[in-house]
Formats: sequence, structure tokens, C-alpha cells
Amino acid sequence: MRIPLAIIGLICAVAVTGCGQKSLRDIRSTGPGPDEFLVLPPKPLSAPADYAALPQPTPGGTNRTDTNPQADAVAALGGKPSALVPGSGVPASDAGLVTASSRYGVSPNVRQALAAEDAAFLKRRRRGGRIKIAPVDRYEQIYAKETLDPFAANEAFRRAGAGTPSAPPVSEE
Repeated sequence: MRIPLAIIGLICAVAVTGCGQKSLRDIRSTGPGPDEFLVLPPKPLSAPADYAALPQPTPGGTNRTDTNPQADAVAALGGKPSALVPGSGVPASDAGLVTASSRYGVSPNVRQALAAEDAAFLKRRRRGGRIKIAPVDRYEQIYAKETLDPFAANEAFRRAGAGTPSAPPVSEE
């Protein structure tokens, strides 16, 4: 008679642990090691073209080997990193882009509206998935229907006759 009570107690304990508040993403550090995403390696050292044109060193300032990921990404995509000055507004070269992207109007509270819509979407999708015995990353499961398959979209554009110059060419197999 004691064994069935122990089994029932174990089942109840497992069921109660699954009722806790869990976030959508369950990604945790599994060890005491460093977070590799917090470490930014410096740029490689290089000799300047003109040593006389180097700026004066400033204590606590930046140097040429310090990384600036945002400016590096803008430069890699063909933009001007100098346009990233906070508070400088939209550069004149991007005025056409801003005009085209806001042609149907701009909602002043777009972030709050999107957050409310996403919360309602998550509430509808998570109804049956609250009880979990083991930690599970549910993000991919919940948003699976909302993701775009880039290869299928690329093929659809190619079939329609649209050029896709940034995509790899069709393989000749």
C-alpha cells in the first residue's frame, strides 16, 4: 500500500513543478564559463598610411583597434558609419527611403501595438503548452508558421521572373 502512495506523490510533485511561470525561451548558461558573446576581439593591428596624420591619444578614449559593431555593420552593408551620430536625424541620402517607407502613414505607438498583438498571439498559442516536465525552448514551435522559408521565397521570385541578384545562382545539376 505504501508503494502506490509514493508513486502518486511523485506524480503530484512532477505535475506541480510544471505549473511554474516559464518564459518563451529557456536558454540558460550550463556552466561557470564566460559568455562568448560578451567578448569582442580587437581589430588587427595595421600601420597607418601617414604617421603624422594620427590623432592625439586621449586617455579613456577609443583607438583604431577598438571595435564598433554597429558602424562596422553599416559599412559592410554599403552605408556611411559617419551617419550614426545620435540626434543627427535622417541623413539626406536616406530621405527617399524614409519617404517611401512611410507612404501609408506612421503609427506613433507601433512598438506598443506590436507588443500587445504579440502578447495576444502568444496567449492563444501557449494554451496547451504550459505544463512541461523538462525545460523546453518553445520559441521555434510557437513561431513556426510565422517564419519565412528563404529558399522557397527565392524560388517563387525566380519562377515569377524577378531578379534575385544577391542570391546564389541556380545550380546546374
